[in-house]
Amino acid sequence: MGRIERKTDPMRSVKKGVAVLAALSVLIGGCSAVKPKEEYEKPALYWYKKMIKGVVTGNLEKADNAFTSLESEHISSPLIPEAMLILMQAHMDNEEYLLAQFYLDEYMKRYGSYKNRKLAEFIKIKAAFYGLRSPQRDQKLIDDTYKKAQGYVARYPDSEMTPMAQTVAVRLAMARYLLNENIAKLYTRLDKPKAAEIYRARNQESFIKADDIQPPHRGWLAWLFE
Repeated sequence: MGRIERKTDPMRSVKKGVAVLAALSVLIGGCSAVKPKEEYEKPALYWYKKMIKGVVTGNLEKADNAFTSLESEHISSPLIPEAMLILMQAHMDNEEYLLAQFYLDEYMKRYGSYKNRKLAEFIKIKAAFYGLRSPQRDQKLIDDTYKKAQGYVARYPDSEMTPMAQTVAVRLAMARYLLNENIAKLYTRLDKPKAAEIYRARNQESFIKADDIQPPHRGWLAWLFE
């Protein structure tokens, strides 16, 4: 009798090859998934330099983490106040104004004095001003920042930052005027004259007048800042 040849299943070979590849990928993946060694109990200067490196390279998350380690392991280090101010400025430059205000608030709680309070308060006003993204949605932020700018001018009339605070106040007053007028026009179109009158009455109480304002043509934000 002739020898009976066993038929081979091509799908069986494919499945076997896939299984081998899967096993290899698991092996390779396991080798590459080794977690980096955790760092702790390092000198204060080590964490400070690592924070600076994060700021310089634009990796602010890394910088924040390094500062957390610096603060946790060396709570009384004289490097902490300077580190807070560096991170505050870095986040402002990166338009992360809430984080900038956080670092400034923490700095003032621990190291604030009357001498540097004027600068700190102005920086908070500046951060809030540049943090505006949409005047229509940020009406409360506009009102709050306007009041803070006015309060700054009243408290520190001789400060070198006072003219800039006055500029912020005037620009926000103009933004509020235009918002009120736009809302009044909207209520007029919706046939709600009483609501429209409320917003026009607010503008009548403002020191800003319609002739003082050139309405924005390039978008609210460009107009507000320029």
